[in-house]
Amino acid sequence: MRAILHADKNWGIGKSNGLMFKIPADMKFFKETTTGNVVVMGSNTLKSFPGGKPLKDRLNIVLYPDGEERDDCKIVRSVDELFTEIKKYPPEKVFVVGGQMMYKTLLEYCTEVLVTKVEAVGEADAFFENLDKNPNFVLAYESEPVETNGYIIRFTTYNNLKVKDY
Repeated sequence: MRAILHADKNWGIGKSNGLMFKIPADMKFFKETTTGNVVVMGSNTLKSFPGGKPLKDRLNIVLYPDGEERDDCKIVRSVDELFTEIKKYPPEKVFVVGGQMMYKTLLEYCTEVLVTKVEAVGEADAFFENLDKNPNFVLAYESEPVETNGYIIRFTTYNNLKVKDY
């Protein structure tokens, strides 16, 4: 399983249950990377999508303890049920896409974290762990800076040196 996100200079990942920045290059990368795969999220992330609808062309698995069953995504009620469900798929096809609590809960199970780093401060109210300060993660890849929609971004990949089995 992998995680995918964008983060500002302070590892902020969201504001008011939404994205902090509109970055077309990041959205394109996210879509290309996750399309045809499994995306795992919490209920607030699902609610943050337009119309509360799941992402198209992906299997959406949502940890939603009190949520109603839906035809357009797979609702799971607990982390144990989530692990049972995601074990059905190759780990490289599973992406954690948010939010803060899902990232925190599943980070140690992720082999990689794909972070689009934004050289800005987004006044975040949701944060991701600073992987540069976590000894279990190593920066494996960092792109050259790219300017897009007024922001400088870098695509990075962190490898987890101590992946926990689920």
